[in-house]
Amino acid sequence: MDRFFYISTNYNSMSYLHNIGSYFLMIVEMFRKPTKWSVMKQLILKDVEDLIISSLGIVAFISFFVGGVITIQTALNIDNPLIPRYLVGFATRQSIILEFAPTFISVIMAGKVGSFITSSIGTMRVTEQIDALEVMGINSVNYLIFPKTIALFLYPFVISIAMFLGIIGGMAACVFGGYSTFEDYVTGVQMDFMPFHMLYAFIKTLVFAFLLATIPSFHGYYMKGGALEVGKASTTAFVWTSVAIILLNYILTQMLLS
Repeated sequence: MDRFFYISTNYNSMSYLHNIGSYFLMIVEMFRKPTKWSVMKQLILKDVEDLIISSLGIVAFISFFVGGVITIQTALNIDNPLIPRYLVGFATRQSIILEFAPTFISVIMAGKVGSFITSSIGTMRVTEQIDALEVMGINSVNYLIFPKTIALFLYPFVISIAMFLGIIGGMAACVFGGYSTFEDYVTGVQMDFMPFHMLYAFIKTLVFAFLLATIPSFHGYYMKGGALEVGKASTTAFVWTSVAIILLNYILTQMLLS
């Protein structure tokens, strides 16, 4: 595939349209000449462990405490005695399900998972391991990128945990901080629940998962240079993955909620 086009991470001297076209060509190439299933299965399981399981700790920690912060800020801003206290739980639930869990966590994962993907593939490029795969007749794009894309289809599982722990963290902050009672908080969490909001969140999550897998892989696969450039490619991948997540978040929100 390298003989058809070559990508650099130096955006000052290249065409953005060329980058976008090459990105979509990479996605098409990812499905061509697939690797044997016995090998692919092992690659997918390894990527599930590296990308999903290893991220649960940081996601759980951030979700619990940010859920508490959201609750405290909400409670402090509705101190009017005429406003029922169960609205604290309602506002916390809406904030976490609609925006915090799918979008904010995805931007964080762009730093953790995206950097890992870019650096691992970029290191293989620098050490010429990708060239060795091509010499052996293996479709290196399918071999390296497709397992990561499939592994990240489990990403909604991570977001489900983020939603749950965010609401639990909000409940802890609300009750122990004296902002509302446990009963009022639970009433607010249950009030006017719309199942479509969960579907909306998981649609966004799947789209963001695809971006998390492919954009960092793109920057790692087509980088050039040495060890220093691997770090630069990781930074560039994080920036562009975050930008893509924010833009698609806006577009999907307009399409699904307006």
